[in-house]
Amino acid sequence: MQLCTALAGLEHALLAGDPRVDITAGITFDPRAVHPGALFVARDGRRLDGHRFLALAYRRGAVAALVERTDVELPAGPCVVRVADVRTAAARLASRYYGEPGRELWGIAVTGTNGKTSVAFMLEAVLGALGRRVGVIGTGGSRFEGRPLLVSTNMITTPQAPELQAMLRYLADGGAECFVLEASSMALLHRRVEHTFLDIGVFTNLTPDHLDDHLTLENYRQAKLRLFNGRCRQAVVNLDDPVSTDILALMPDTSVTCSASGRPADLRATDIGISAAGSDFTVHHEGTAHAFHLPVPGRFAVENALAATAAAVLSGHGIEEIAAVLAELPQIPGRFDTYRARSGATVVVDYAHSVDALEKVLTTIRGLATGRVITVFGCSGDRDPGKRAPMGEIAGRLSDLVVLTSTSPRGEDPELILDRVEAGLATTPTPYARIGDRREAIAEALSRARGGDVVLVAGRGSDPCQRFAGRSVPFLDKAVVQELDRAAGGRA
Repeated sequence: MQLCTALAGLEHALLAGDPRVDITAGITFDPRAVHPGALFVARDGRRLDGHRFLALAYRRGAVAALVERTDVELPAGPCVVRVADVRTAAARLASRYYGEPGRELWGIAVTGTNGKTSVAFMLEAVLGALGRRVGVIGTGGSRFEGRPLLVSTNMITTPQAPELQAMLRYLADGGAECFVLEASSMALLHRRVEHTFLDIGVFTNLTPDHLDDHLTLENYRQAKLRLFNGRCRQAVVNLDDPVSTDILALMPDTSVTCSASGRPADLRATDIGISAAGSDFTVHHEGTAHAFHLPVPGRFAVENALAATAAAVLSGHGIEEIAAVLAELPQIPGRFDTYRARSGATVVVDYAHSVDALEKVLTTIRGLATGRVITVFGCSGDRDPGKRAPMGEIAGRLSDLVVLTSTSPRGEDPELILDRVEAGLATTPTPYARIGDRREAIAEALSRARGGDVVLVAGRGSDPCQRFAGRSVPFLDKAVVQELDRAAGGRA
């Protein structure tokens, strides 16, 4: 595709070269990923400024570049185009480069602080069981009908726009009918989901998180609201969250509401019963009542199921058939993922990495445990430090024993992270152990657990690696739990 064709209708200024140049090797923000014939997009990042790598990109074969600034040295020869916002432009150009694949697919995006992966998993299960060929892009892995997508990305939740559009093209060419996308706040802020032509946007909840990126809760809220400001045709809204008011104002005639707390909504859950076997509840919709069973305990699971049900209804499916699929829902990896230890204790592996998520999962466990609640957790590095002490306090308040440990310290000193968490934990009377090595911490918790106890291993879910400064180490929490338990003579 010629660059000038991709740029049609987008305000831009030609700084150098011929805009009729052919883009034949894709679009990328990473100069290391440039191949001959590529378009390089120079963006200002939190750590690096892409404008500094123009010369490298050209040496690797880029035939054109998008820039935001003019105060950079332009290598002679290749085409350089200035735009007001390279992220928005890159999303538009990538969509056009790949033939606007979002127009060929039924697209659902899920956003919110907590619940994105669970709702996406539920929708994948429902739509797939009801005959739709569905792809999923998100934290739990990107796949099509259970097979990994053959498009690489270094984004944990939502890929950069060029990779996302490549994935959608792969899905469309492979015969997919629909896709479910987890839309993170940073993805929305950085325009990664622009020009994906979404049919449904799902909002789960908003609680303080990612404030290291957004600085204020208001900025975080505004980032989430971008999904519902012209980027989807219909909305599924959790009426129990105050942000629902903002979404309904943006999409007053195209929103479906849900409530698990008795509010009058289009889909309303009542008679909620939580047990170790899962969650039972009644869904009221259009004057009819439907019995639901979900093999995941917790009110948060009910909220997620309501959101998934609403999106599936908007996708053309009936409530009774949706309920039948959810009743047989497979285990969601890393989300209230349970394992029976040799001691008779139950181990729960959960992603809970925010104040709200940790409190919800511990509250659920507290209501189910017949013995003690033992919590293994810590906080990640290079992430919102303001939540560390509050999470320590919650763990202490809702547990009988806490084993404080490292999660993924990244570039921070892991001991300083633990110091901050411990400051909150120490305000409670709950006994705790501080063991920086996560494997040793899990082993300690398992060694102390007895029949009837519940051990929560929180903060990482199905993340396959621990991340330290400059390196990643394979570490899957549930696999480590199983390995340690087998070494002690147990069986799954």
